[in-house]
Amino acid sequence: MPDFFLFNFRYNGSLPNGDRGRRKSRFALYKRPKANGVKPSTVHVISTPQASKAISCKGQHSISYTLSRNQTVVVEYTHDKDTDMFQVGRSTESPIDFVVTDTISGSQNNDETQITQSTISRFACRIVCDRSPPYTARIFAAGFDSSKNIFLGEKAAKWKNPDGHMDGLTTNGVLVMHPKGGFTEESKPGVWREISVCGDVYTLRETRSAQQRGKLVENETNVLQDGSLIDLCGATLLWRTADGLFHTPTQKHIEALRQEINAARPQCPVGLNTLAFPSINRKDVVEEKQPWAYLSCGHVHGYHNWGHRSDTEANERECPMCRTIGPYVPLWLGCEAGFYVDAGPPTHAFTPCGHVCSEKSAKYWSQIPLPHGTHAFHAACPFCATQLSGEHNCIKLIFQGPID
Repeated sequence: MPDFFLFNFRYNGSLPNGDRGRRKSRFALYKRPKANGVKPSTVHVISTPQASKAISCKGQHSISYTLSRNQTVVVEYTHDKDTDMFQVGRSTESPIDFVVTDTISGSQNNDETQITQSTISRFACRIVCDRSPPYTARIFAAGFDSSKNIFLGEKAAKWKNPDGHMDGLTTNGVLVMHPKGGFTEESKPGVWREISVCGDVYTLRETRSAQQRGKLVENETNVLQDGSLIDLCGATLLWRTADGLFHTPTQKHIEALRQEINAARPQCPVGLNTLAFPSINRKDVVEEKQPWAYLSCGHVHGYHNWGHRSDTEANERECPMCRTIGPYVPLWLGCEAGFYVDAGPPTHAFTPCGHVCSEKSAKYWSQIPLPHGTHAFHAACPFCATQLSGEHNCIKLIFQGPID
């Protein structure tokens, strides 16, 4: 069984065209057959580019900090038999274990959607896991490329620490947030921090790519915990432990809940036709029996093409049950079990996307601020990354049972 999992926001259980190789909606981290971790060893202060290149071509892992045209500090890394290293980034080159692409909020497009200019680093971050219990996992900004190097150029934020070792930040940064109280229904949002190349924790920069680093947070570490969020400036990942997932529903459980709702034969209160959530493998196709909901009040109906209040707001409808005006959208079951904080029935929908999950899961994600752009934060649906709106970001659904 895997020790850890990474779940990618937006993809509700699988990529639109299916998971392929290292590009997938979730990534399982297993103990490697042979350790591939590395740790810092020799430090070289180089005055010529040729000497720097000679060291980086030795076949060892290294990190180069370019201070000026005439000075580069190269830190060589040596094999660490006690750790496994996993790398995440946009690159499809072999050093990357988990390939991530930019999240298009709320997009139903396939994963080939063209991004004009990605903000995710090709070699975004690396996660180093101990090979022996308690299998502690630590995150570091930047990953080693195909030449086993990390280069921080003249313009990158970098510095020498009081103890003498070099450190730096990547262009758009690697941000981490650990929830307070673990990943449970009682959890509260933690504080977003930035992780350095050497794994130290800093307060956020003024903007995502500012030259000036934040302040060192000495009482916090880069150790990942169940429910930690990792933001790569274009993609957000959720870190889950095997122990943590033991308390969340499985795909089979979510399917059983879907069948249970459908077996209760909920009806449209106006058309009196029976409603049914589509099967999980048809989670992006609107079907004839699909439940729709008015997200201002929560009343669930079948699809109808009346109740429009204005031509300007095509999605604004008046609920025939309570006359509340608001968005009218199809409901989709949240299929990615890793995003659930409990195994409760799917009773609440996120607004305005209509993804449905348990009450505690909906309320948890409704209070989590996720990075957006260079310095903004907002709550988002974990199943599609749509920015949440409305009074509470989610709504309790009101189903009508069969009359007979």
